[in-house]
Amino acid sequence: MAKEDNPTGPTALRMIIGGQLRRLREAANITRKAAGFEIRNSESKISRMELGRVSFRLRDVEDLMVLYGGTDQAEIDRVLMLCREANKPSWWHPYGDALPDWFQTYLDLESAASTIRSYEVQLVPGLLQSRDYARSLLMLGYGHTPLREIDNRIELRLARQKVLDREADPPTLWTVIDEAALHRPFGGYGVMRDQLKLLIEACDRPNVRIQVVRFDSGAHSGAGAPFTWLRFAYPELDDVIYMEHLTGGLYLDRDADVDAYQAAMEHLCVQASPPRDTQDIINAIIRDHYS
Repeated sequence: MAKEDNPTGPTALRMIIGGQLRRLREAANITRKAAGFEIRNSESKISRMELGRVSFRLRDVEDLMVLYGGTDQAEIDRVLMLCREANKPSWWHPYGDALPDWFQTYLDLESAASTIRSYEVQLVPGLLQSRDYARSLLMLGYGHTPLREIDNRIELRLARQKVLDREADPPTLWTVIDEAALHRPFGGYGVMRDQLKLLIEACDRPNVRIQVVRFDSGAHSGAGAPFTWLRFAYPELDDVIYMEHLTGGLYLDRDADVDAYQAAMEHLCVQASPPRDTQDIINAIIRDHYS
C-alpha cells in the first residue's frame, strides 16, 4: 500500500512542483494572469497550481515551462515525470471513504516529513497507538459512525505507523506527552497498560524520542491545544504546523506562526523530563495505577 520507493507523497510533490513553477515564472517576470492566458485558464488556476492544491495537466506544465524560458528538454521531462507521480493516488487511497478531506493533506505531509515533532495533551500520539487503544478512541463516536468505517480508520492509523519503519529515510518522531494522557485509561485498565508498555518499547527505537511533561512541572508553554510540527528534507517545502479539532484541521506555514510554535516546542522540551527518564516514568505509572 505505502509507496516505499517514493515516500514523498502526491501532496508534497505538488507543492514542490508548484514552487518550482512559481520561481520560474517570477524569474521570467511573467504575471499569473499572463501565465493563465497561455494555458487557456485563469490567474487563480495558476495560483492553485503554484500552491500545490490541484493536480497537473502535463500539457499545461510543459507549456508553462516553455513560456518561462525552459529550453532543457531533459529538465522538462523530469518535471513531467514528477507530475505523473503527483497525479497518482496516495497510499491512503483505499481508506478514502473513512477519511475527512481536511485530513488527507496531513497524511501526505506526514509521509514526506523528515522530522515529526508533536505535543499531546490528552492522548497518546497516533503514530504510537496500539490497535486496542485506537479502537477505544474511535468508538467514542460510535452511534454516529458505522462500525465498518471505524474498522477502516483503525487500519489506516496502523498503516500510518509504518512510516517509522520505512527502509528509505524513515522520519524522526520526537513527541512530548502531557502526563495526564498517561493516566487517562481509554479502553479500560488492561488496554491502557498494554499501550503504556508499547510506549516503553518505542523509547528503544532509534528514530523515536519521547518526553513527558510531569504534573509537578506546573504551568508550561504547551498549556493550550496539541499540535504537530512537520519538517521536510526538501528545501522547496517550508515547515508546517498542524492542529486538529473535532471537525477540521488547521495548517499554518506563515513564518511568524511557525516561529511561535517552534519556540513553544523548544520550551516544552526543556520543561519536560529528559528522554532518558521516560521509561522509568511510564513504568512507575504502570506500577502505581495499572498493575
